[in-house]
Amino acid sequence: MKVTLFKSSPEIYSAQAYFVQGSWNAISDVNTMIDTGRDDNIVNDIYKLHTGVGKRRLELVILTHEHFDHSASLKVLKKEFNPRVIAMAKNPFVDEFAYDGMKVKIGDSQAEIIHTPGHSNDSICIYVPDGGVLFSGDTLLNIKTINGTYTRDYIEALEKLASLDIKIIYSGHDDPIDSKIKELFENSLNNVKKSKIFN
Repeated sequence: MKVTLFKSSPEIYSAQAYFVQGSWNAISDVNTMIDTGRDDNIVNDIYKLHTGVGKRRLELVILTHEHFDHSASLKVLKKEFNPRVIAMAKNPFVDEFAYDGMKVKIGDSQAEIIHTPGHSNDSICIYVPDGGVLFSGDTLLNIKTINGTYTRDYIEALEKLASLDIKIIYSGHDDPIDSKIKELFENSLNNVKKSKIFN
C-alpha cells in the first residue's frame, strides 16, 4: 500500500487528504482518497500521480466525517472522476453509508471502518490491518488532560482502537505518528476515564 499526502495551499484552511494506492498499481487495486480537503487543485494533484495503466485514477472516496474542511472538494472530485463515495454522513454525493465494522478494499489492502463518535456523530476511522495503518480524521486520540467531557460510545471506540495493532496514524491535520502508539492510547484512556463521562 502506498499513501500520498495532498497538502492544500497555505492560504486555504483544509484538512489533509490522503491518496491510497496499491504497491504495484495492479488492475485489481482500488485507488482511494481518504477525505478530500477543500482545495480543488487536488484534481491536478491526482493527474500528476502514476495511478496505473488501464485503471480509473480515482475509484473510491471515504470521508472520515462531513465537516467542510474534510469534504468540500468532494463535489469537484465527483464531477471529474465519478468515484464511489462512502461516508456515515448524509451528503448528496454519498453513494454508500458507512457502518461500524464495514469492510472495504483500499489500494491493495482490506480496511475496516470503525465508528468513533465524539468529534462528530458521523466520525469514523479507517483501519488497515496489513501494515497497521489508521486514518483517524479528527477523532481525538492524544488526550493529555482530565478536563474533558466524553460519551461512553467514544470511550468504547477508543478502547477498540487501543486494542488494535497500529503502527502508524495518519490524522486529519497533524504529522503522522509512528512511535509510542500503545503508550499514547494508554495515556489517553487513563485521562478520559478520569474525566466527566455521560451516556
